[in-house]
Amino acid sequence: MRTKRIPLLVSMLMLLVSSAGAQTDWKTYTVAHEQFSVALPAQPSMEYRRMNADARGARLEISLGSFADGVVYLVHVFENLSPRQSLDSFIKDRAVSARPWNRKTQDKRTVDGATGKTFSFERIDGAVQFFSKGDRLYQFVAIGAPENDARLEKFFSSISLVDKKDSVEISHIGPAESDRTSSSDTSEQVYTRQEVDKNFQLILNFHPEYTEAARQQRVTGTIVLQCTLAADGNVKNIRVLSGLPHGLTENAIRSARKLRFIPAMKNGKYVSVSTQFVFKFDLF
Repeated sequence: MRTKRIPLLVSMLMLLVSSAGAQTDWKTYTVAHEQFSVALPAQPSMEYRRMNADARGARLEISLGSFADGVVYLVHVFENLSPRQSLDSFIKDRAVSARPWNRKTQDKRTVDGATGKTFSFERIDGAVQFFSKGDRLYQFVAIGAPENDARLEKFFSSISLVDKKDSVEISHIGPAESDRTSSSDTSEQVYTRQEVDKNFQLILNFHPEYTEAARQQRVTGTIVLQCTLAADGNVKNIRVLSGLPHGLTENAIRSARKLRFIPAMKNGKYVSVSTQFVFKFDLF
C-alpha cells in the first residue's frame, strides 16, 4: 500500500491466522477537538494522520476500531477540504477501499441536522452509515452481526455529531496499548490456522509510520512479527522475528497492537491463533 506524504512505500502483507472473544462495557467515546461521539463496547484503538486526498492537499484522517462479542465497530472521520466533497462523492470514494455494500439497501438517516445514508453489506453481516457535516465526513461501520441486531442498533442510534457530553475523550495517542497486550500470555490455548474451523477476518489495520531518523538514513527492508490474535479480540504475545532500526520496529509493533478483527472459531467458540505480520518498507 502506498503511504502518501512521505518518500517511502509502506506496505503490509498479512499472513492468515486468527482469534477472539470479549467483555462488553459500553461507553460513549469522542476524540479531542472533534465534534462527534458514539457508544462502543470497549475502548477503541485509534489512528490519527494527515494524508494526501487529491489536488486539494493533505487532509486529516481519524480511524477508531473496537471489538466485542464477535462484532467489530469502526469509525472513520475525514477532513472535508474546500471545495467541499459531496456525500455521494465521498461514498463512491470509500466504496473503492472498503468492503462492498449493497447499493440497493440504501436508506436515508438524519442525525443532528446532517443527512446521511445507510447500507447493508453484500456478503457479510453488518451495516455502514455515512454523514457529511461542516468540514467533516463520517463513516460508521459495524461488522459481524445482522443489521437488526440489538448491538448494531445501539451503536448506530448512539451517533451524535454535536453532543460530546459525558463522553470518554480519546487522545491522539489512543488507548493504553500496553495494558491490553501482554508480552506473554499462556492462560489459553493458541491454535494454528489449520486447526481452526473458521479463520479470523481482518477488519481494520493501521499502517506504521516511517520515522524521520529512518527516512534520513533511507532505511529499507522488512519487519516480521509473530503474534497471537487472541480470543478476546486483542493482539498479544508479539515477538520480533526480523526488525529494522530507527524506531521502525517499534512503530510496527504499535500498529499490530491496534488491529481490529473478528476472531477465529473452533467448535462454535472464539479461539486464539498464532500468525505473522509482515511490514515492508521500500523506497519509491
